[in-house]
Amino acid sequence: MLNQFSRTELLIGQENLEKLRNSRVAVFGIGGVGGYTVEALVRSGIGHIDIIDDDKVCITNINRQLLATRKTVGKYKVDVAEERIHEINPDVVVVKHQTFFTPETADDFDFSKYDYVVDAIDTVVGKIKLVEKSKEFNIPIICAMGAGNKMDPTRFEVCDISKTSVCPLAKVMRQELKKRRIKKVKVVYSKELPIKPKESTANTCKHNCVCPPGTVRKCTVKHQIPGSIAFVPPVVGLIIAGEVIKDLIEYNK
Repeated sequence: MLNQFSRTELLIGQENLEKLRNSRVAVFGIGGVGGYTVEALVRSGIGHIDIIDDDKVCITNINRQLLATRKTVGKYKVDVAEERIHEINPDVVVVKHQTFFTPETADDFDFSKYDYVVDAIDTVVGKIKLVEKSKEFNIPIICAMGAGNKMDPTRFEVCDISKTSVCPLAKVMRQELKKRRIKKVKVVYSKELPIKPKESTANTCKHNCVCPPGTVRKCTVKHQIPGSIAFVPPVVGLIIAGEVIKDLIEYNK
């Protein structure tokens, strides 16, 4: 009988659909990149997903984040994501973590339950700890490098962290992982040189904070608020989702 995954089954077969239905993926950070990753994973048939984010939807998210609309501004992203996931597939088991992943909160998560980890957060200390925990439990992980201040979505590629170049975030990650003797980390990064934000008093959160009441981690604490556009973060998120799905079903291996 035809169902919402019939076209997917034509590509990967029933056995692989079952693998995806029985897989549990944790997506850390569900903003510009992670939001699209969650969407694609659910539409691909993932049956169990953890979504981790402490942020609320902000008006400045609407230009690029799937979960951000006029109606969702001020709502927690994990709540918006859960509702959207169940509108796509009511059978998906969703575990919400309304928290920000840091070395201090790392032990709140049972990595042994995950089949795959997606790193779509934007702090180096958090990303490093995610890699460490995933390696500790031998769980595959894929990390998003810098997607901000970029305009060319065709410049993104998938490789091991050791093969990256140009990207400032990837450089820091390489150095920190080398110190910890951690090898073999799959990342998505761009060779495009970052664009310097055209910041003014009118377009920066530093002077015009619009964070909803109760926001804990405001953009105003950032050294630089990156620019972003509608068609870059989605590309990174979809690339990541594709890698997760292909790895879970061992596509072309």
